[in-house]
Amino acid sequence: MWRRIRNIIIKEFIQVLRDKKLRFFLIVPPLVQLLTYGYVVNFDIKHVATAVFDESRTMESRQLVDRFTSNDWFDVKYFINSKKELLDLIDRGEITMAMWIQWDFATRLRQGKSGRLQVIVDATDSNAALIVNRYAGTVIADYNQEQLNRRLASKGQQWVGQLGLPLNIEPRAWVNDNLISRYSMVPGVIAMVVLLVSLMLTALSVVREKEIGTLEQILVTPIRPIELMLGKTIPFVIISVLEVAMVTALGILWFEVPFRGSFLVLLLGTLAFLFNSVGLGLLISTISSTQQQAMMAGNLFLTPAILLSGLIFPIANMPVFFQYLTRLNPLMYFVIVTQSIFLRGAGVGLLWPEILAMTVLGMGMLGLAVARFKVHLA
Repeated sequence: MWRRIRNIIIKEFIQVLRDKKLRFFLIVPPLVQLLTYGYVVNFDIKHVATAVFDESRTMESRQLVDRFTSNDWFDVKYFINSKKELLDLIDRGEITMAMWIQWDFATRLRQGKSGRLQVIVDATDSNAALIVNRYAGTVIADYNQEQLNRRLASKGQQWVGQLGLPLNIEPRAWVNDNLISRYSMVPGVIAMVVLLVSLMLTALSVVREKEIGTLEQILVTPIRPIELMLGKTIPFVIISVLEVAMVTALGILWFEVPFRGSFLVLLLGTLAFLFNSVGLGLLISTISSTQQQAMMAGNLFLTPAILLSGLIFPIANMPVFFQYLTRLNPLMYFVIVTQSIFLRGAGVGLLWPEILAMTVLGMGMLGLAVARFKVHLA
């Protein structure tokens, strides 16, 4: 018995070593995943895109803003002059946090009262919003302590309790008011479901034909390669759209995630994304001889795509190289589209850059897959 087991083990090793594609997938995917996890996984948040609406424009307000510009947590990109600009920046997803310093900020501080400051956080990603709130609270607490020390020096210890804290903070979480994490995750799950279903089913369907030997039989019929390709992919496009409808319905009805946008815009974004996932599935089918190889190749693309999508880890935390790499990741754009439609009620007017990017990437991927598919069948 043990001799037979030993022979089987030796045979399996020989088969693995002889198969070039299997050797590739045994070595490269683990390395890619290791590098991706090692560089991308980072729970710290830095360089939070921030806007400042300073109605006070005084020395005291500038000192507070300086505390936010002098650390790595916040990146003050915009100094705005109206509430309309602030709303527009948040709607377009340009900023994560905004500080609204009220017009009487310095006057109230000089009178020994609490200066009014509103901290507004885009809570599309509820976990990131909680961390940003904590960072902002730390910076403001330091400013409070500095102002208290000044009052101690000028008024004396007995006055501090009567004067109160220098700043009266009014925290506001926009988009996801209660910072409920599932409001952020459910739209992202839609994106991952579409990617998983359309990619894997497309790849496995074609490879299955190779394994059972029916692909050659189909090719000797009058059916052309483009017809075979369309016949293989269109059903999975329909299935993916139905999956989106199912997950969306569950998210709205079961998890009570607010849906503030348009179903037609969600459908448009889904179709643009499907160009990418279906094209990738076809491409995988041309380099895979078995379903096992197709699944391994699919996992090779799935894990980095999810990690580089910004759904789990903020893109701003990643090294610069990986931040640029995310722009080639269609899942990143689709996550933005789904979250913005659900939580912001964004329409095509705001989401057209993401939809256009997915379309361009998808046409390139689909074109490459079609070219290789024809060559492979020939």
